[in-house]
Amino acid sequence: MSINTFFKEYKMKFKPLYFYGAIAIIVIITLIVVSQSGETENTKPIDITSEQKLPDDEIHNPLKSSESPNKDNVSEGFRHKLEMLEKSIEENPKDTLKIREYADLLAAAHKKDKAIEYYQKILDISPGRTDILFSLSFIYYSSGDLDKAEAETKKILKFEPANTNAQYNLGAIASGKGAKEKAREIWTNLVEKFPDEEIGIRAKKSIEKL
Repeated sequence: MSINTFFKEYKMKFKPLYFYGAIAIIVIITLIVVSQSGETENTKPIDITSEQKLPDDEIHNPLKSSESPNKDNVSEGFRHKLEMLEKSIEENPKDTLKIREYADLLAAAHKKDKAIEYYQKILDISPGRTDILFSLSFIYYSSGDLDKAEAETKKILKFEPANTNAQYNLGAIASGKGAKEKAREIWTNLVEKFPDEEIGIRAKKSIEKL
């Protein structure tokens, strides 16, 4: 299944103001799909931000190709955008929209450590931003740090205990760690509670792939 099909099948709708950085999420999800060779399609964390799209221009789509951004092919417009955002944040360090945009673009440019730093700045201002916790979880997951991915996901559930996406993702992370029975338990619970909903159907398919 192509990455575009993957996005269409599992897209979720959230408030647009949180999700400017779809390009970053596309990069992260591509890493999850491509690099986790031991996993199957239905045992990966859910992408909650694939609905929002950036303008298809040189600044927001620095490659205009199928390659991932890197230090050699990131456009001048993209670099300029980063510089302008950094300056804007220096002038208004509490502008979480700009900080989010900047962090997403940093993640897209493979500057994950700096992206994490700026996502954390948002959490310092608004600790309950579960959209940011999802972003951090995906960064850690795509980097292979499943312990931190799990920790961020548990924070989401602390704020939103009924968040089924986060519940599902705990199962995906457990599966990635090799804890198949734990993953099965988490997903079985979702199947029993939501047998006819998308999350339950996805969980059922994931169980079949264990």
